[in-house]
Amino acid sequence: MGIASTMQQHAAVSAGESNKGWRVTFAGTGVNLVLGVLYAWSVIALYLRDNLAWTATQTQIPYMVACGMFALLMVPGGRLQDRIGPRFVIMAAAVFAGLGFIGSATFMTVAGLSICFGVLFGTAIGLGYSSTTPPAMKWFGPQRRGLVTGLVVSGFGVAAVYAAPVADFLIGRIGIEQTFFVFGIAAFIIIMLLAQVITNPPAGYVPPDATKGEQKADQKTPAPKPAPAAVSLDWNEMVRTPQFYLLWAMFCFGSLAGLMIIGQLASIAIQQSGVALGFVLVAVLAIFNAAGRIAGGVAFDRMGQTPTLLLIFAVQALNFLFFNMYVNPITLLIGTIVAGLCYGACLSVFPATTASLFGVRNLGVNYGLIFTAWGAGGVFGGLLGGMVFDRTGTFLNAYLIAAALCFIGVALTLVLAAKGKAAPYAEPNQAS
Repeated sequence: MGIASTMQQHAAVSAGESNKGWRVTFAGTGVNLVLGVLYAWSVIALYLRDNLAWTATQTQIPYMVACGMFALLMVPGGRLQDRIGPRFVIMAAAVFAGLGFIGSATFMTVAGLSICFGVLFGTAIGLGYSSTTPPAMKWFGPQRRGLVTGLVVSGFGVAAVYAAPVADFLIGRIGIEQTFFVFGIAAFIIIMLLAQVITNPPAGYVPPDATKGEQKADQKTPAPKPAPAAVSLDWNEMVRTPQFYLLWAMFCFGSLAGLMIIGQLASIAIQQSGVALGFVLVAVLAIFNAAGRIAGGVAFDRMGQTPTLLLIFAVQALNFLFFNMYVNPITLLIGTIVAGLCYGACLSVFPATTASLFGVRNLGVNYGLIFTAWGAGGVFGGLLGGMVFDRTGTFLNAYLIAAALCFIGVALTLVLAAKGKAAPYAEPNQAS
């Protein structure tokens, strides 16, 4: 009788913990849905260029700064959420998001938007994004961590599905200043409420779906396999390896290609095909951005690291070679879908590759450092597209540069494949 009662209580606790994990997961997805307004920037950039006489280069500066701040805040945001918990870091993100948008409504200049949207809202993204995935993953065992990670980060990718048409609608009805104000109030309230749901599991918690081999062992060792040094590189050990720099460069090139399209898509649509509803393409890109994150993770699991990376870079390179030929809505739609899939796949394949090369114990800090490559891609991707258009009246040269970088990514993938298995075992023994 007592044993049966104990088993029932254990089952009830496990079910409750599992439900809590899913609540944390979907709350994290919700936070990223709000922060993903970043991906609607091309709609705002088009308005700034057409109605406020900004140059294409000027429209990309606030977006560039936001991408850079996003990447830079990933490491301190991840460390901070480890120390004080994700809830308070995400609450801070809510404050920065509100201030960033409301400030943008007040200071409608290049410098004003660079500080308010770029610095303040970019800080909100870095703090929030870095504090949503880790707590969600901790509630689940390895069998569901890929799914959970995909769900949380897909919220950021798919955000433009609603953000682009909403921004386009509000700007047309109430103007850009009031649109920023509405976004600021909504972001503060929604993120602040969702933050109350996001917590780490209690000390000693064992995920109910943990595998038999890892259920107890993971509490003391970083991995069930022998040679634990292979899966437990610290950040200072990681940066001594050539794999770190190869992976950083590859992520930068892949991100640059995707972010250049995301930041300029509304302008590209009008310039190449005369389509006035650029926000529709932004929404389509967002859908396939999110789909690419899931597809990239599945491909990584089934095909392995090297074939998946080769496929992403090769397809994206060919897409950019032909992008200037997409001069009607159908071909432009296809090119946008391919760009979204490849870019989204990067966002799931590169963290998985980071874990594969350097281990999972320090994945938060390690991937935060790798993620600075995304920030570099965001800074130079949007800026490159704007500068090329201002000087030539076309995006052709930008496409060719992006295609060349993707082909370099193919070559670097092959180099990484040759080095990938050696350094994680050898490098820690060389570092003191």
